[in-house]
Amino acid sequence: MTRGRTAGPATTHPSIATGASRAMPRSAVRYSVLAFLFIITAINYGDRATLGIAGSSISHDLGLSPVAMGYVFSAFGWAYVINQVPGGWLLDRFGSIRVYGVSLFAWSVCTLCIAGMGHVPHAIAFPVLFILWAGLGLVEAPTFPANSRIVSSWFPTAERGLATSIFNSAQYVAVAFFAPLMGWITQAFGWEYIFAVMGIAGVVLAGIWLLRMRPPATHPAVNAAELAFIRAGGALVDIDDRAMRVRRPLTWRQVRFMLTDRTLVGVYGGQYCITAILYFFLTWFPLYLHQSRGLSLTQTGLAASVPALCGLAGAIAGGALSDMLLRSGRSENIARKTPYVVGMAIASTICLCNFVHSAWVIVLIMSFAFFGKGVAAIGWAVISDIAPRETPGLAAGIFNGIGNIAGIVTPIVIGYIVAITKSYDGALVFVAAHCGVAILLYLFVVGKIRRLSLPE
Repeated sequence: MTRGRTAGPATTHPSIATGASRAMPRSAVRYSVLAFLFIITAINYGDRATLGIAGSSISHDLGLSPVAMGYVFSAFGWAYVINQVPGGWLLDRFGSIRVYGVSLFAWSVCTLCIAGMGHVPHAIAFPVLFILWAGLGLVEAPTFPANSRIVSSWFPTAERGLATSIFNSAQYVAVAFFAPLMGWITQAFGWEYIFAVMGIAGVVLAGIWLLRMRPPATHPAVNAAELAFIRAGGALVDIDDRAMRVRRPLTWRQVRFMLTDRTLVGVYGGQYCITAILYFFLTWFPLYLHQSRGLSLTQTGLAASVPALCGLAGAIAGGALSDMLLRSGRSENIARKTPYVVGMAIASTICLCNFVHSAWVIVLIMSFAFFGKGVAAIGWAVISDIAPRETPGLAAGIFNGIGNIAGIVTPIVIGYIVAITKSYDGALVFVAAHCGVAILLYLFVVGKIRRLSLPE
C-alpha cells in the first residue's frame, strides 16, 4: 500500500520527475491531524473528570457511601494501567487509526451508559458503576500511546516536541474548560446530562475519525511535497501500513528488552516522577488549599484552575524550546533533556510552600511549579524518538503504564503522610523529591537519546 502511494505521484505530479517539485507548496495536513488529536484528548480527560464533578450528586442519588465512591474512583486507574501493554500491542498489530477509533467509540459508550445509572436499582448500583468506570479506564488505555504513535508518523523529529506538547496540553485545557462547564450542566439539568453530552460528543468524533483519518502515506489530502518533507525529517510515515501487512506476535523477548534497556528504564522512571506531580494537583491540591490554607470552596475552585493554565503555558513553551534547540543544530540529547531537567528543577520549588503563610502566594508558587511541570512534559516526544520502529505502540504503552502507576501510589502515600503527621509539609517534600529523582534519571541513566532497535 505504501509503495503504491510513493510511486504514484510521479504520474500525478510530473514536476517531481523534472525537479520542479522543490517549488511545490507543501500541504499542512499534519496540523489538522494534531488539532484532531488535541480535541479527542481533551474529550478523553473531560470524560475522566465527569465522575469527580458529579460524584457528590451520584453518591446521594444512588446511596453510595464515601468508601464505595473511593473504590469506584480507583477502578479507572487500575484498569487503565493493566491494559497499557495489551493496548500498545494492539496498536502495533492493527494500526493506530482503527484501534484509536474503536477505543474512542467504546469509552464514549461507557460514558453514555453511566448517564443511565439513575435507573439502576440501588442494590446493584455499586457493582454496575464500578464495572462501567473500570471499563472506561480499560478502553481508554490505548489513547496516549496512539497519540504518540500518530505524531511519530506525521511529524518530523524537529517538529515533534511541540506537537507532543500540544496534544499533551489538552489535559490542562480539559481541567480549565470542562470542569466549570460540567459543574454548570450538573447544577442546571442534573448529573446524568454531563455523561450524556460527553458520550454523544465522543461517539460523533469516533465516527468522523474512522471515516476521515488515514495514515500519511495514503491520506488523500497529503501532497507529495509534505510527504517527502516529513519522511526526510524522520517521521515514521509507513508505520501503520507495515502494521497492516505484518502480524507481529507479542513476545517475551520484546517485553524484556523494553523493561531492561537502560535508556527506556530511565525514561519510564522520569515519566513516573512527573506523573506523581500531576496526580498531586489532580487529587490533593484542592484539599491542601481548603484544609491547610483556609480557602473557601469557591476560592479553592478558582485557585486550582490557575496552576492548570500555567501548566498549559509551560507545556507549549517546553515543546517549542525543544524543537528550537533541534533546529539550531543541537543534538536530540540536548534538545529533549534540557526542557525536562529545567522544568523539573522549577517544579521542585513546590516545597517552598512550607515556608509561606499567605494562601495566594502559595497559589503563585504552585502555579510556577506546575508551569515547570508543563515545561518538563517532553516525555512523549522522547519515547517517540527512541521507541523501536517495530514496536512503538508497545514502548509507549509500557511508558504510559509505568507513569500512571504514580496515579495509584501518590494519592495513597500522601494520604498516609497527612494522616500520620497531621500536616501537608511532608507531602510537598515527597512531591518535590520526585523532581530530584527525575533529574538524576535523565542526566545519568537515560544516556544518549536515539532510535533503539530490537535485538535480533
